[in-house]
Order: sequence, then C-alpha cells, then structure tokens
Amino acid sequence: MTSVLYDAPGPRAKRRNIIFSVVFFAVLALVLWWVWRVMDDKGQLEWALWKPFTQSEAWTTYLLPGLADTMKAAALAMVIALPLGAFFGIARLSDHRWVRIPAGAVVEFFRSIPVLLLILFANEFFARSTGVSSEERPLYAVVTGLVLYNASVLAEIVRAGILSLPKGQTEAAQAIGLRKSQTMRTILLPQAVTAMLPAIVSQLVVIVKDTALGGVMIGFTDLLNTRGTLAANYANVIPSFIVVAIIYIIVNFILTSFASWLEKRLRRSKRSTGAVLGAGKVDDLNAAEVGGSFGSGSNSGGL
Repeated sequence: MTSVLYDAPGPRAKRRNIIFSVVFFAVLALVLWWVWRVMDDKGQLEWALWKPFTQSEAWTTYLLPGLADTMKAAALAMVIALPLGAFFGIARLSDHRWVRIPAGAVVEFFRSIPVLLLILFANEFFARSTGVSSEERPLYAVVTGLVLYNASVLAEIVRAGILSLPKGQTEAAQAIGLRKSQTMRTILLPQAVTAMLPAIVSQLVVIVKDTALGGVMIGFTDLLNTRGTLAANYANVIPSFIVVAIIYIIVNFILTSFASWLEKRLRRSKRSTGAVLGAGKVDDLNAAEVGGSFGSGSNSGGL
C-alpha cells in the first residue's frame, strides 16, 4: 500500500527488514543470556534472594507503603502542576506585556533549574522558614520541587499546543464577535487538549519517576527508599532493584494506557455526526433554491 507519507517496501527492502529484525533479536538474546550468566555466577539468582518477594511481609511492610507514598506525591504534584502549567501557558500568549513578560520569566526560570536542586532548596526552605514537621517535610519538598519544574514544562506544552492550531480558528472566532477569553476557552483549548495529551502524559510519567529523587536525597519514604530498607534486611540488592523497576514499569504502563484510551475517546467525541451530502443532493438543493427565488419573485411582481 502506497500513500503520501509511506511507500510499501519492495522485495529488497522486505529482505533487508527481515535480516535486521533477525540480527536485532539475536543480539538481544545474547545480551539477555550474558546478563543471566553474570547474575548466576554472582549468586544473584539463588532462591533465597527472591523468596522474600513471595511473602506478604516484604510487600506490606516495605514495597506497598513506599508505592503509596510515591503515588501520593506524584498525584499531588500532577493536580497542582497541571492547572498552574495551563495558567502560565495561556498567560504567555496574552496580548498584555505586563502579563506575558512576567509569565515568561517565571516559566524560563524554573524550567532552567534541575528538579533535584528545586527539591533540595524546598527541603531547606521548609526546614528553616516554616513550621512543617520533620516527618512531613520530605513530602512537601518533593511535591514543591516537582510542581515548580513540571508546571513550567507543562506551560510550554500548553503554549505550543495552542500555537499549533490553524490561525483560521482564531480569525473565525473574532469574525463572529467572540472575545479572546471566549475564543481560548470554547474553541482553542478544547481542540488543543487532544494534540497536547501525549506530551502531557509523558511529563506525568516523568513526575512519577522523579519522586525517586526525594527518596535518594532527602529521605522521602518512596518506593526506592523503602527498597533500600528491604535490601538491607534481606541482603538482596540486585533482586530488589529489579522488582522495583518492574513496579515502575507497570505503573507507567497503566498511566500511558489510560491516556491512550482517553485520547481515542476525545477524538471520537469530536467527530462530526452530520450527514454528508453528495453532489447530486447539492445540485437538487441549489435547483430548489433557485426555483423558490423565481417563484417568490413572480409572486411579488403579481402583487
């Protein structure tokens, strides 16, 4: 099948693709076999190291509480960063310089600072300048750092998504007398959401993974931090890393799968439900209108 964007491969291209695929899977199998052999030689495949993950204590005491704190911090950061990002993204498109320039400065400032530095700064700020308890301070610091950084990134995603729409959308709204706020709220944003959704979901996945920075640097009891305690008690460092990595993969896969389902649902809901008229129907309608106009003209002449 040939289209504007894709040409069907010929016989030589098909053979080349098959060879590349066979070579890739062969190399992948060799790498997996090498990893397996190294782990086996180092004693990392012994059942005693993996047995704790088949018991409830490792999950109820370490992994599940850590996963709950990870999801709590990620959810709070998402809920706060999304509206903030939308606000600053729209503010950067304002016609007023006193709105556009400060919003741009805030976005560029926090987007240029590493998220780890923001988390460390927030932790010191809450420790020295507020009355937040030491138990709650790591959560506050992680959420604050993630919000400041990811809101600025999401602002750029929102701005780029709106600017990607055809200018005719805005011109048509202005032609019928809509104000810019009405145009943004009722026309541009609903269309831009579908285009922005993949990038937004990618940033939400980054939020989930970046919670691990708090566990490493400031003692936030996330999944990675509790993994360290589990590995210290059961002496299974490598297996615990593998299990935690699988948990992160599952969580992010669920998030991206939900986003894909939501994107498809939004696209279906925006499809036109009107009937499409063929050329014959259009000619009949035009003929009827012409005849009606002549009829009304003759009647008016009679009067």
